[in-house]
Amino acid sequence: SAKALQEIPAVNAVIDDETKEIVYRNYVDISVAVASPAGLVVPVLRNVEEMGFKDVEETIAMYGAKAKAGQMALEDMVGGTFTISNGGVFGSLMGTPIINQPQSAILGMHGTKMRAVVVDGQVVARPMMYLALTYDHRIIDGREAVTFLKSVANKIEDPGRMLLNL
Repeated sequence: SAKALQEIPAVNAVIDDETKEIVYRNYVDISVAVASPAGLVVPVLRNVEEMGFKDVEETIAMYGAKAKAGQMALEDMVGGTFTISNGGVFGSLMGTPIINQPQSAILGMHGTKMRAVVVDGQVVARPMMYLALTYDHRIIDGREAVTFLKSVANKIEDPGRMLLNL
């Protein structure tokens, strides 16, 4: 998602409460939902645009361990520029995520299930996942939202292209 956020900067923007102006950020701090014994917490992965897959996975695992141990600090959970909610790990097939203010958008990722699709005129089973983007229309228009979602979907479908910068 960090690359898609850089491609469509409005999705990573915010409205400044004092000036009422749109602020476009040149960094990507992604909030991710992590399970804890007391419920979900949402720590922030900072400067994700500079991280590789391994860094992201290790940071999420570290926050998961902190959450399970009840050691999350407030500083771990503030300042995100965008949120990803993965309800799919709990079996969600569809849903509408709610924006964490002052962020301008949140991406909901749902369960991957085999579905019937048509490929070259034939009905075949393929893994499919629903993505949902809730966004602030004061900043993001429908074209930008769909372009962002298509970018995320393309990266999920073929991560090798992103790794090779294709």
